[in-house]
Amino acid sequence: MTTVAAYAAPAAKAPLERTTVERRAVREHDVLIDIKFAGICHSDIHQVREGWGEAIFPMVPGHEIAGVVSEVGPGVTRFKVGDRVGVGCMVDSCRECEMCRAGKEQYCLNGQTPTYNGIGRDGEPTYGGYSEKVVVDENFVVRIPDGLALDVAAPLLCAGITLYSPLKRFGAGPGCKVAIVGMGGLGHMGVKIAHAMGAEVTVLSQSLRKKDDGLRLGADHYHATSDPKTFEELRGSFDLIVSTVSAPLDFAAYLSLLKPEGTLANVGAPEEPISLNLFSLIGGGRSLAGSMIGGIPETQETLDFCAEHGIGAEIELIAASEINEAYERVENSDVRYRFVIDTATI
Repeated sequence: MTTVAAYAAPAAKAPLERTTVERRAVREHDVLIDIKFAGICHSDIHQVREGWGEAIFPMVPGHEIAGVVSEVGPGVTRFKVGDRVGVGCMVDSCRECEMCRAGKEQYCLNGQTPTYNGIGRDGEPTYGGYSEKVVVDENFVVRIPDGLALDVAAPLLCAGITLYSPLKRFGAGPGCKVAIVGMGGLGHMGVKIAHAMGAEVTVLSQSLRKKDDGLRLGADHYHATSDPKTFEELRGSFDLIVSTVSAPLDFAAYLSLLKPEGTLANVGAPEEPISLNLFSLIGGGRSLAGSMIGGIPETQETLDFCAEHGIGAEIELIAASEINEAYERVENSDVRYRFVIDTATI
């Protein structure tokens, strides 16, 4: 066991504070990672505040982890000391079910093990990336290409794969009209990735406040959803809409923006249930879908794609002492576009 410094929430809704946690000794197939940067995801806030249900405390959030390998177990074949690596939203799965065998561990039929706020298969709680080091099985570690700086790569481990996966799955590419709902930590990655895939990209945001940024990052069009005319003018326009927001939407209104047989894919997760008139789906043969991160192979594919196209997150680098302030700013949409913790400050 190794004792490392970390920032943790001691209880639900409590401010995060500096503490220590125990990391397990390196096992046969484990990799010890010196964490360099950890992104702050809105889902960290949901879980610290128990917005998605009962959670495990103390909680060390963080599932956008970028660092350097400092030790490997004797059976490790994929990595060596000094490699630049990342860890995303999960650190284990059953590895035996149909989904795991297909490289879609995020949908493990026996339940994947989250990077934090979970219980590992050894019965111990998992602690995330707001810490100095982490020990992870090599099968749940990915390589960060040399072309990506570690700080801008960290958010790709959640925000990047979360957008890459549905964009790829639902055919974003040349000739495809894609709308991204929300221009935040997830949304700005969607704009960059969809643009790089060759799609015609539209941002649907509450206001035009971030329009210049959206166009700079690759959007072809930018519309304010607070303007009722937007829904009249864009009716039946899109092949694919990806919603990144965690606030409840008027789904009938957004579904009306799809072409017949188009898809509205949700990666944002509101805390409250939604209501939906099914005629908004039936009338145009439209689909309402969900998507959750990606498997380990697709996460590596995302990093490689982003390196090839020069895509990193737009970040604001902060010290660990600023985490609680950063949470408030995320809640107020006051970040462009992802806070990343310099873990040297822990």
